[in-house]
Amino acid sequence: METMILWKYVVSALVFSALGIAIMIVAMFIFDKLTPGQLWKEIVEEKNMPLALTCSAVIIALGTIIASAIHG
Repeated sequence: METMILWKYVVSALVFSALGIAIMIVAMFIFDKLTPGQLWKEIVEEKNMPLALTCSAVIIALGTIIASAIHG
């Protein structure tokens, strides 16, 4: 009985992690489409540090919101 409860928590953690990562990928794709230009090209080729910091702030904020929504 103890192992059944343990597996339930492991499976739910994996499902919620996959759901959070999928939502994060979709949100970053939408953020990329809403901003002018291509984010990857601007950050990697043009070395646009302010844009990289903005993207990291968006990722942290979205991750916090998604974690709070999943946690309840």
